[in-house]
Amino acid sequence: MQEVLLLKCGELVLKGLNRSRFESRLLHIIRARLAPLGTYRVSISQSTVYVEPQDGAPVAEALEVCRRVFGVVSLCRAAVCEKNMDAICAAAAEYLRDELDSVRTFKVEARRADKRFPLTSPQIGAAVGERLLEQHPHLRAKMEGAERVVKVEIREEHAYISGERLPGAGGMPTGTNGRAMLLLSGGIDSPVAGHMMARRGLELGAVHFFSYPYTSEEARDKVIELARILSGYTGKITVSVVPFTHIQQEIRDKCDEDYFTIVMRRFMMRLAERVARHQGCSALITGESLGQVASQTVESLSATGSVCTLPVFRPLIGMDKEEIVVRARQIGTFETSILPYEDCCTVFTPRHPQTKPKLENVERQEAGLDIDALVEEAFAGIERVTLG
Repeated sequence: MQEVLLLKCGELVLKGLNRSRFESRLLHIIRARLAPLGTYRVSISQSTVYVEPQDGAPVAEALEVCRRVFGVVSLCRAAVCEKNMDAICAAAAEYLRDELDSVRTFKVEARRADKRFPLTSPQIGAAVGERLLEQHPHLRAKMEGAERVVKVEIREEHAYISGERLPGAGGMPTGTNGRAMLLLSGGIDSPVAGHMMARRGLELGAVHFFSYPYTSEEARDKVIELARILSGYTGKITVSVVPFTHIQQEIRDKCDEDYFTIVMRRFMMRLAERVARHQGCSALITGESLGQVASQTVESLSATGSVCTLPVFRPLIGMDKEEIVVRARQIGTFETSILPYEDCCTVFTPRHPQTKPKLENVERQEAGLDIDALVEEAFAGIERVTLG
């Protein structure tokens, strides 16, 4: 029996005259992600993407890849059959045998997209339901709260039979809303922030600040692994690993201890913007959550953001830690984020950091630093790692 994937689009249907551009981007992404698995015919009609394996290309693996494509709100495996009721009823009984054997209640939902088909949607559903009850006498039809929903779709060329529908990644296709640079640490927050903004159609680059030997190679590898996990949703990500040791040493030697964190964050934002512009990004993304740590008070955020001219997206700003952890578990980054390898933010941590810094005092602390030279030196030493 021929099997395909049916992918349902979400808010793309609301895009009006721009809809075709969003759909074309979605199809391009799906084809690119599936290419390593084999050959698939990918097309779209009436807000449904059809993924048809060719020459024995795997279905289960393709399903898992497509579940992580932004722009797809739900998806399922489906059997293809001829557009007559005998074939449809037989296909439903055979294709969904194992699923229906494991439940007690079901219902049939039919959709007649091809209005030339002689039966109405309710008539199709009733006929398929009757056949399934004959084949599975233990079943009981239940219109509300059924354990399994059997879907029958009558389209232009074929009929499609499907059972369990899985949630997709949702959002908008990667790249349809531009490109942004994620400040990626080894913690829980920043990967979640990157995922949330990529879900809104942003293509991601990433920048990581590495302070060897104060932070280990394992800490660097941990961040690369987080980027690899994100690339399963976003496609290719280039991580720019910025050597940050000299900058932190200069801050330690020439600034008051309580200003270490805020001055360090300002250098990070300067360098992130420099990398972003170099890679054609139009915004920065951080994992900051208001009040979570000393560098994330209103005053601190204002002081760090003032060195940037690009917009800074902070999607976690109103979330608490528990909400962020839940999302990290959902996207698969949590277990990597909690590995015990600390990043450069833990280097030279002040005992009593400034929580309400005044900009003029921060700038006074920076007066003894050769900011341009330090930024230039760090930028020249960047190592780039591409994932996905």
